Amino acid sequence: MAHHPTLKSGYHELVERLNRFPQGAPPSGLLHGILKMLFSEEEAKLVSLLPIKPFTAERAAKLWQISRRKAEDILQGLAGRGILLDIEENGRQVYVLPPPMAGFFEFSLMRLRGDLDQKVLSELLYQYLNVEEDFIKALFTGGETQLGRIFVHEPVLSNDSALHVLDFERASHIIKTASHIGIGVCYCRHKMSHLGRACNAPMEVCMTFNHAAASLIKHGIAHRVNVSECLGLLEQAHEHHLVQFGENVREGVNFICNCCGCCCEALIAARRFGLLRPVHTTNFIPELNEGDCTGCGRCVVACPVEAMTLVSANDPRNPKKKRAHLNAGICLGCGLCVAVCRTKNIFLKTRPECVITPVNSAHRLVLMAIERGKLQNFIFENQALLSHRAMAAILSVILRLPPVKQALAGRQLKSRYLEHLMVWYTKKYKAKARQEGTAPENLLTES
Repeated sequence: MAHHPTLKSGYHELVERLNRFPQGAPPSGLLHGILKMLFSEEEAKLVSLLPIKPFTAERAAKLWQISRRKAEDILQGLAGRGILLDIEENGRQVYVLPPPMAGFFEFSLMRLRGDLDQKVLSELLYQYLNVEEDFIKALFTGGETQLGRIFVHEPVLSNDSALHVLDFERASHIIKTASHIGIGVCYCRHKMSHLGRACNAPMEVCMTFNHAAASLIKHGIAHRVNVSECLGLLEQAHEHHLVQFGENVREGVNFICNCCGCCCEALIAARRFGLLRPVHTTNFIPELNEGDCTGCGRCVVACPVEAMTLVSANDPRNPKKKRAHLNAGICLGCGLCVAVCRTKNIFLKTRPECVITPVNSAHRLVLMAIERGKLQNFIFENQALLSHRAMAAILSVILRLPPVKQALAGRQLKSRYLEHLMVWYTKKYKAKARQEGTAPENLLTES
């Protein structure tokens, strides 16, 4: 009998495209169910052809072999549903396909929609993200560099500890310096509300910033607020003892979620896989004055990742007396335990080792790609080498890495030409840096 090859559906091709990105989505029947709710098969086929890097309507039209006007209509329709982000870059309109998370999974539930059965979608997402472990493991434990980081709980900072907090470690600084601010419904609690499991924390406190916010506001997925309004929402989140979890970058942060331990996927992952460091901590860690601890347990209840527990106080005069104990290995350093301690026996101190935060999204994505074996997907796009400027930007990240990771990146490229190019860039720009007294990575990004 003749062999007939099985044709891939548009959804299979879309899954392959999603997994070229460092933040992919492991194949699953549940994933296909989610994608079928969010995409028609024709849309899935078209989106599977889109580049990883930002692209124009002209580029999409060429890939899809249709007119520019028709491509624009399709792209705007997808952006209107939060599948794509449309942003202005250097005076022109460009589009980008965000990863599933943080990305179009969240955007599908950041507002109430009549064109989508959000209850059914929530049930599928819950099963895929909270019951099946493949997605969460791949997203939060696939390498050393993770998607998100924790911001310190600012109300507990003393004058002394505040001196050691850098601007990018404060959620308030991100808010004050953002070009655009958008607020949407909390995806996590919205999802859990359809399952009857949501807590009573505020719903409309999901914060997006800068280019991502501009796109989401444009299409009604988030609503615009000013700095003062957003700072008020941050204060509300502080009052409800929510944890600020945001994009793991220093510059151009695109989101900050105000998270509860019961609904938030990031904090659930931190509890399930705490020793694997699924979330980057703050540069602080609590210190307990154990001798004065009353064992009230308020810090235990407040801790979103169960890093605080009650143990015996070993008091021979009171055998039943308890005291708080910290598991430093899984502590996020958020500072909520400090906020709820009535006797002020917990305070924050600086961690012995500094937590390194990537400079920006490009830096983080290249690091994640190297660690997950996907760097080649950033270098090659539709079998064509990226521009000199894009290559220089990628190499500027690689040149900052330790030699072991540089070698790993070179092997992933699987190209002698590119290996020689990397060596050439290194020698040329380090020599120029020595002459001009400039960091070589700065020369690369300026070239």
